[in-house]
Amino acid sequence: MGEKVAAYGIDLAERERYRRKLHECLEGLGRLLSEKRFDRPRNLMGLEIELNLAGADGLPRMMNSQVLERIASHDFQTELAQCNLEVNILPHRLSGRVLDQLAEELRTGLGYAERKAREVAARIVMIGILPTLHADDLTAASLSENDRYVLLNDQMRAARGEDFALDIQGVEHLVSHSPSIAPEAACTSVQLHLQVTPGRFAAVWNAAQAIAAVQVAVGANSPFLFGRELWRESRPPVFQQATDTRPPELQAQGVRPRTWFGERWIDSAYDLFEENLRYFPPLLPLCDPQEPLRVLDEGGVPDLAELVLHNGTIYRWNRPVYAVTDGVPHLRVENRVLPAGPTVADVIANTAFYYGLVRALAEEPRPVWTRLPFSAAASNFDTACRYGIDATLQWPRAGRAGGLTEIPAVRLVRTELLPLAARGLDAWGVEPADRDYYLGVIEERCRRRANGASWQAAAFHHARRQGLDRHAALAAMTRRYSELMHAGQPVHTWPVAWPVGDRAAVTVPRQATTGGG
Repeated sequence: MGEKVAAYGIDLAERERYRRKLHECLEGLGRLLSEKRFDRPRNLMGLEIELNLAGADGLPRMMNSQVLERIASHDFQTELAQCNLEVNILPHRLSGRVLDQLAEELRTGLGYAERKAREVAARIVMIGILPTLHADDLTAASLSENDRYVLLNDQMRAARGEDFALDIQGVEHLVSHSPSIAPEAACTSVQLHLQVTPGRFAAVWNAAQAIAAVQVAVGANSPFLFGRELWRESRPPVFQQATDTRPPELQAQGVRPRTWFGERWIDSAYDLFEENLRYFPPLLPLCDPQEPLRVLDEGGVPDLAELVLHNGTIYRWNRPVYAVTDGVPHLRVENRVLPAGPTVADVIANTAFYYGLVRALAEEPRPVWTRLPFSAAASNFDTACRYGIDATLQWPRAGRAGGLTEIPAVRLVRTELLPLAARGLDAWGVEPADRDYYLGVIEERCRRRANGASWQAAAFHHARRQGLDRHAALAAMTRRYSELMHAGQPVHTWPVAWPVGDRAAVTVPRQATTGGG
């Protein structure tokens, strides 16, 4: 279908049919929910990680097709740009030694991918944004060879009607323009899936939204883009602006961006899918032959293909997912907040913190989202992205008095949220030794005020003090990051200072159009 549309375009009748089918899919979802047709509780989780390809010089390598050909595993797939890959870990039951099992599978898979990448002079780098990327690296020509990406780019360009603009004021100021959505590919993330029953969906999604800022604060790992030091977690503003199909006039009118935190707590998964139809016009109107309501009338389970496709073009930080496995439908919350990296140990620590905390908060008798205004959760998210481990957040005050208080993220995590996360992991039945080790990684990050973003910034400035120019320092820092990432010790243990070696000029791309120092 993607090839057909790319070749012949999308006519008006096809768009109208797609819109009709979208509403039929939403009606079908409502019927499935009311008829209680969904899978029973399984305590299943899933994990996806987006990766970067770089050379021994630390600069991006646009060669995912060559690397994937050598990896030859369905666990690894293309991502938006040719410098990206994605690795998918099969679903696991949240219990027992699941955290160590995930860590071992990731180490094995990434180690294998690294060996295969080296056959074509590339390296696997697990990092939120590759610091050495330049605007010229991310153009329409650098998109992966996949008809869906080409079509998505064409449709988003047509909807916007002008270049996509990045304008981010952080430690420094970045201004950059692109005629394509390719700058979105700078952002590589960890996606955490949790299968939930319809009755628990709203509580889990609300809990995930409430803690999104805390996840970012302790896990930030994306402080640089196009040669500029921006926010400690720059992925959210980059992703929002790089996918923003609204021209300035629609932005001024308050039309919602397709990368969206949301604006309210929910009562049902249906709320999110309904909002997606109400607020966002379709980008990829590709109709599936299945008629969802007819399938339901005949006692079957529809794929709701149009609804699923539309949902995939709206980039919520906690996204609802509908899927059918072995003829049985299920719902998942897909948590998209975290950047990739720095190490397997750090990724699994972030994973343990999320699953433990979301379980505990979803089961509290007086849920946090009844005491935390949604606007405060959204503001917290923005603050955490800007300041990372040094963020100060708004949080419900303990006791009956209620109200909000401002508290440093590291203190909130250490005094209140880590004990909750431990309780949640116990409720899942996770092995206590694994629980203590991985939550201990989060504890140490908070105690030392050190995470991937703080290490990158400190290491970059160390290289600058050693006499390297800006781009040589970013390349040197990226090479050092890659070495420490593959060594595997958690990022809070990484030394900032190291011998930067040859101070001769490093071949780097030209500067983006920027402001700032």
